[in-house]
Amino acid sequence: MARSPFRSFWLGGFESATHLTVCGERLDLLDATQHDRFVAADYARVRTVGIHTVRDTMRWHLIERNPGQFDFSSVTPFLDASHAQGVQVIWDLLHYGVPCDVDLFSPTFPDRFAAFAGAAARYVRDWSSDAPCYTPINEVSFLSWAAAEVGWMHPCAYGRGLELKRQLVRAWVAAAAAIRAVDARACLVSAEPLIHVVPPLGVEDDGGHAAAKRASQWEAWDMITGVREPELGGSAAALDVIGVNFYHDNQWEAPGGEKIAWHLQPRDSRWVPLHQLLVETWTRYGRPLCIAETSHVGVGRAEWIREITDEVCLALRSGVPLEGVCLYPIIDRCDWNDPSHWHNSGLWDLVRQPDGTWRRDLCVGYAEELARCQQRVHQVREAVLAPQACGR
Repeated sequence: MARSPFRSFWLGGFESATHLTVCGERLDLLDATQHDRFVAADYARVRTVGIHTVRDTMRWHLIERNPGQFDFSSVTPFLDASHAQGVQVIWDLLHYGVPCDVDLFSPTFPDRFAAFAGAAARYVRDWSSDAPCYTPINEVSFLSWAAAEVGWMHPCAYGRGLELKRQLVRAWVAAAAAIRAVDARACLVSAEPLIHVVPPLGVEDDGGHAAAKRASQWEAWDMITGVREPELGGSAAALDVIGVNFYHDNQWEAPGGEKIAWHLQPRDSRWVPLHQLLVETWTRYGRPLCIAETSHVGVGRAEWIREITDEVCLALRSGVPLEGVCLYPIIDRCDWNDPSHWHNSGLWDLVRQPDGTWRRDLCVGYAEELARCQQRVHQVREAVLAPQACGR
């Protein structure tokens, strides 16, 4: 039985988008939530709810202000805090945002990113003797669509989504090689949307539009692992853990984009339970999986994590090697396009204080349900893994 790459089954993710908006404004969610100021307290906080592994980001635009010159001072407090609190970090190296002089479409981009990834890996290796975990590029699929298909974020292109996806895959592969050259123990974890797309009710998918949209979710993983378009350089060695991101709006109609409602009962029969999607992913790739992002908002948070736990237990009993579930975000996040709007989606909500700091307030109902869910998953994992450990 292989050892899990993570210190805890339950993980916490800190929202850390750093892209330029369509208005040309640089987002920095680690700054907006003040996680970069209070990282030590935040890491101590997650340990109180049994979380010992987190997702966090190295902000490339702060580290490489001048080409080829790396300053990791913005990362040092995170490494200090992780060491002090005994918290493992899965490092995102590109969470949508790049330095202002970087052209994502340039032929030099993969090598430029690989140089940064190698420098980051050296910095982490020299700081800690622990085996590191990295997500070189967060959501290749979403980033290529949002930045180059529909112009939602920098570089705000249209109709070039597949072109950018190929470019990002080249960069991922180059970064993976650079990281492994520095530290062969590194674990490479993806984070890609897991989706289901169907035609509108009463409509046949005669043109295969919905099926094609659904199938597109496999492209990034297939390219990275070399199954698809091997000329991009992908190989089995470029990816260790398949990370899937799953939210209430990950199932929809095409054409049209109408969401399949999760919260309405009786539920739409076209909704596919998460455990079935996990089994499908496991069958396709044969690699360990994790749920790299999941959460809901407001009063629906407890109900959502309860259902996710139902599905996790079913997946584990079905033989899926699921290594973790990441609550994302673990503390609340503001909207990308409206910094005054907070989603109330974290285990901790943020409350503005007179001195300008954000106080972390535990969402009690969510936390109580999480504790029950943790116990349920623990029992199922014990039942599933014990026979394996005994060789039966």
